Amino acid sequence: MKVHAATARQLGLVSCHDCHLLIEKPLSHAHRRCPRCGAHLHPRKPNSLARTWALVCAAILFYIPANVLPMTITSALGTRQADTIISGVIYFMQSGSWEIAMVIFIASVFVPFVKLLILIFLLLSVRFRSAWRPKDRTSLYRLTELVGRWSMVDIYVVTILVALVKLGAIATIEAGPAAVYFAAVVVVTMFAAESFDPRLIWDVIEEDV
Repeated sequence: MKVHAATARQLGLVSCHDCHLLIEKPLSHAHRRCPRCGAHLHPRKPNSLARTWALVCAAILFYIPANVLPMTITSALGTRQADTIISGVIYFMQSGSWEIAMVIFIASVFVPFVKLLILIFLLLSVRFRSAWRPKDRTSLYRLTELVGRWSMVDIYVVTILVALVKLGAIATIEAGPAAVYFAAVVVVTMFAAESFDPRLIWDVIEEDV
């Protein structure tokens, strides 16, 4: 017979969301603050699923114009050319810069899309009380936390180009409207990952023991 170790909640302990101090669960509402950092204490993040769903839906809405609208607008010798993220990737591929094309595609298209898919998968698995491979699902969540900020690489590239290519009437590069939406996707998905409580994955396991 497999013996399961007692969880922190079963032992009457609660973890601080900010500094991760593990302390005894306070008895009164007036003392529900972390003694180390002063943050409010909760056994689980309040309204975690609802807030994460709202942020994920907002990120999906931002993701569409981020990939459809121009990311950069180039003016050279009286001509203007608008490039989306995908058209920029295609340009670098055609010019032989496969490494740059892969970096931009992975960081700006693939990673945000996969991160949204992972968050939706985790939300649905908790909603339907799935007990399937909780360790792997927790690892997926940690991965979304880790890679989220690196999706800003395309914004960094645009910022550098705008700052460097200022040749007056000869050539200029401006940030397109997609830059705002893309930055919103990255920031909102980071907040979504932060609002999701991975301990919800394990609650169904604990209740079934």
